[in-house]
Amino acid sequence: LCRTMNTERTFACSYGEIVLQISGECVVFGSIYCTDIICCVLFMLVITGYMVVGILAWLYGDPRHVLYPRNSTGMYCGIAPNHDKPNVFYFNILQCATATNIMAAALQGLQCPTTQICVKSCPSDFWSLNPLAYQPKANLSQYFNQDLCVPWLDLSTTKLSASEIISKEFCPYFYTPTTSVLGRCLPSLGTSSYDNIPPGFQLPGLTTNQTVNMLKNSTSDMMNSFNARDVGVRIFADFASTWQWIVLGLVIAMLASLLFLLLLRFLAAILVWVLIIGVLAVGAFGIWYCYNEYTLLANSPVTYNNVGFTTNVNVYLQIRDTWLAFLIILCVVEGLLLLILIFLRTRILIAIALIKESSKAVGYMMSTLCYPIVTFVLLLVCVSYWGITALYLATSGAPVYNVVALNASQGDCRSITGNQTCDPLAFNSTLYPTCPSARCVFIKYNTEGLFQRNIFNLQIYNVIAFLWCVNFVIALGHCTLAGAFASYYWAFHKPADIPACPLVSSFMRALRYHVGSLAFGALILTIIQVVRIILEYIDHKCRAAQNPCGRFLMCCLKCCFWCLEKFIKFLNRNAYIMIAIYGKNFCVSAKNAFLLLMRNILRVVVLDKVTDLLLFFGKLLVVGGIGVLAFFFFSGKIQVPGSLFRASELNYYWMPIITVVVGAYLITHGFFSVYNMCVDTLFLCFLEDLERNDGSAEKPYYMSKNLMKILNKKNKQPKK
Repeated sequence: LCRTMNTERTFACSYGEIVLQISGECVVFGSIYCTDIICCVLFMLVITGYMVVGILAWLYGDPRHVLYPRNSTGMYCGIAPNHDKPNVFYFNILQCATATNIMAAALQGLQCPTTQICVKSCPSDFWSLNPLAYQPKANLSQYFNQDLCVPWLDLSTTKLSASEIISKEFCPYFYTPTTSVLGRCLPSLGTSSYDNIPPGFQLPGLTTNQTVNMLKNSTSDMMNSFNARDVGVRIFADFASTWQWIVLGLVIAMLASLLFLLLLRFLAAILVWVLIIGVLAVGAFGIWYCYNEYTLLANSPVTYNNVGFTTNVNVYLQIRDTWLAFLIILCVVEGLLLLILIFLRTRILIAIALIKESSKAVGYMMSTLCYPIVTFVLLLVCVSYWGITALYLATSGAPVYNVVALNASQGDCRSITGNQTCDPLAFNSTLYPTCPSARCVFIKYNTEGLFQRNIFNLQIYNVIAFLWCVNFVIALGHCTLAGAFASYYWAFHKPADIPACPLVSSFMRALRYHVGSLAFGALILTIIQVVRIILEYIDHKCRAAQNPCGRFLMCCLKCCFWCLEKFIKFLNRNAYIMIAIYGKNFCVSAKNAFLLLMRNILRVVVLDKVTDLLLFFGKLLVVGGIGVLAFFFFSGKIQVPGSLFRASELNYYWMPIITVVVGAYLITHGFFSVYNMCVDTLFLCFLEDLERNDGSAEKPYYMSKNLMKILNKKNKQPKK
């Protein structure tokens, strides 16, 4: 089946797949056989069903219910026929602030117990109805604002009096400065706004001072959230004026991360030993400090018997025995670290060599550093599809409108039970003459029909399919990177034998043969995550019970499944590496990876901790450095020549700093995740190399010369 290609150890099957000769046998690099076909078919069926759910949700759903505000008749503001009126105005905003929970629940939180109309712009000043408007035969068009009255009322021709208009809520009798927030005219009252209230502004039966106090009391709970819009506008302005410098900071973070990874090829040993010695030095300083405090308190008469139990921790620091306990603990920890360093020094050297080799692999395959962008785009697609599907499902079904008395205290509203359906476009309040506040308002979405009755089940399906897709995308990234880095390790003559476009080849190989295996591992993780979500839901619902035994049991279950999820993630990660190398199914790959790691548990622990320490230091160095640079720049401590940027013009200079720091962390995490995957892949390949090969001509080592030197191994006969 095999014929010799470029090198003695690399072959090609008769139908073109790359294979390697390991331990004298022709092993396919990325199996030519599809693995876990049943799970692959199941995953495809779930994806197909997910698409069907999305299509049905799109056909039945109407996200306008959420995206656009509506007036009292249920008409949308911002789209035809109110396309030129994007905002909804509340006649009496005080009723929105003081609405009861019963009314809010009845109206699904989407309506307010006052008349609402669509307007072009929100009023920005104080206004109250002039008392002269109550006089007989008053010209109402001079006192009311036609644009803020219900559309069917013509103030110039109406025969209604001002009292009747107010009682029927056809026009507002006062309003305050408002600002459009998501299409809703909400109060924009600040502390200084009350100083600008005109002298004639007052509500019926109240003086101006009483009106001001009422407004303060009624809107105080809303002011903090409403005034947040002003803060948001200032923050947006800061972003608009500094986005170029933010992008520059992120580019610097990207270059710094790349430079750090490439320099690890030369500085890994120095950095690792500096960090280890630094940890030992910190421990030694702690020992000296505790001994010094212990000697200073030699004549202290304070003991634990004198102090007893107290919540003041500083009291215990005045006791000599406290520092003696600290001293003993630090000495034990320092001694253990020294023993570990002495007995595991060879394994630390192996970890350093693998880190150097990983830096070489990344240097030869720079395209791997761009793969996190692919993962990010795929995850963004998954999240967007889930969110849009959930939105359409939530708004599926025709809206149901019922007749509701917005203010039952006005007139006799006993005939309105809240169950009478109505049409908001054809509703006429004159049908209920005894209840002037009767309105046709939105209550809920129609739940009749097979599709509508199963909305909850479809939402559950949406969540499960979403989690499975997200875990599959992450698994695909792991398998793709592992295949690319494994092709580097198993190339005997590096870099000459590294295949062309290893990342693309690995990606296509994973999609062609191993979708089932990746979906299998993702499904196991999804099931555990669903169980954790259910536990969180049960804990949230039962939290008010305050049952100590139940809470303890729930805490134990949550902790166990959290640990199980971490273990499955670790096992899946290594299983995907074995799948990328040997192309076997998920269960076999997971078993082989687990047994291989258990046979080399000390090497696993040392490599894991050394790599974590090194990458943590790298993240701290890059993110911390970029953060300090951003602080000095955006705070004005570093001046830019000319007038390109002035820190004094910023409203909140800490916002671009936070943005740069968060962005730098995400970029650094993306680069370092690729590097971490490279270390894990090369480590498993190294362990396989040790167990399968012996350095003979038939079974040569594929590891680097540095690793062979550390292990006192060599290939007996060099390849010709």
